[in-house]
Amino acid sequence: MNKIRNEVSIKAKNGIGFLLAAIVIWSIITIIFLLPMDILQKNIFMLISTGIMFPLSIGMSTLIKADWQLKNNPIGNLGLIFNFAQLIYFPILFFGMITNPEDAILFFAIITGAHFFPYGWLYNAKPFYIMAPVISIIIMVLGLYLDGENLWAISLSLAILFLLLICLLIVDYRKKRAVVES
Repeated sequence: MNKIRNEVSIKAKNGIGFLLAAIVIWSIITIIFLLPMDILQKNIFMLISTGIMFPLSIGMSTLIKADWQLKNNPIGNLGLIFNFAQLIYFPILFFGMITNPEDAILFFAIITGAHFFPYGWLYNAKPFYIMAPVISIIIMVLGLYLDGENLWAISLSLAILFLLLICLLIVDYRKKRAVVES
């Protein structure tokens, strides 16, 4: 099974194309939360901005030459299932948007960070196991101390944490690729 997971890891490049797209989207969300508008409008634009995630992920994966489809691998489509599983947590996000709109970005960021945990198994990559809880905890702590004027720091922090995750995943990818090539 590790051989199959390592094959997915190498061909899909640990899903880095999707994480690159996530950095772009969370950077857009940072800009949205810096704009002088009502929190409800910011939340709506935050959700709208996620609409480009899939096409942007495909573009980023193509750019870095990652095969995210993996049709010949028995667990190749599991990554998409894990990603769609994130949608199941959206009622938490909508609850936050309704009951306390200022917490919506916090809920969304925690859900997004936490949903990476099962990718540790899929890609046989420890950085996902480490960073998913780290991201969730850092974002929660930020949420406890930030006021409504500085919510942009949540999305910016998430983008930076994704960049760190990408760096760790590149190291993991290169180690696996070196083993296969030797």
